[in-house]
Amino acid sequence: MSVPDRSNRTQGIVGGAAAGAVAYVLGYLVVYVTQGDRIEEGLSGINFFADLFGGDPISTWQAAGWMFYNAHFVDVNAPSLIGGAQSGNLITQADGGSLSLLFVLPPLLLIVAGLVAGRTAGASDPADGAQAGAFVLAGYLPLAVIGAFLFRYSVGDGTVAPDLVTAVLLAGAVYPVVFGAIGGAASSLLSD
Repeated sequence: MSVPDRSNRTQGIVGGAAAGAVAYVLGYLVVYVTQGDRIEEGLSGINFFADLFGGDPISTWQAAGWMFYNAHFVDVNAPSLIGGAQSGNLITQADGGSLSLLFVLPPLLLIVAGLVAGRTAGASDPADGAQAGAFVLAGYLPLAVIGAFLFRYSVGDGTVAPDLVTAVLLAGAVYPVVFGAIGGAASSLLSD
């Protein structure tokens, strides 16, 4: 194992953070673009009643955010009609298996981000590459936290939003570290 110099380590951190941020934004955009019509159609009945009773309609961009977090196995919490709260995953509850392909999206994007981070850091062995790839956390985690708050919809006294704990821990930390490290380790195989 080679000892990375300070310059490569800094490049790895910066490259990892940038790649992590791009992976998060790109993942959300893929969900929004590919599922927007389906989401809008699904929300039409709910939004009709929300409008009828003077509430704000649920935006497609918010529901796309819920689905993006669901792709990380993060449930969305919503108030229940009889009090309390319920949680669910829009992907697993949907009819049809094509939607389940969204579960592959975050790992795939994070592996690519880790690959980019490892290449940026000049990783020459899998351990250095994995370390550089894990730095995608620096860009992905802050956006995962912001998104968990941004994709909130107020309804009565409650909110519909991704579960904050799993949004931060699972989507924001575990996913980028694990899949970024895999991509970073793989990047060492591509080194000159």
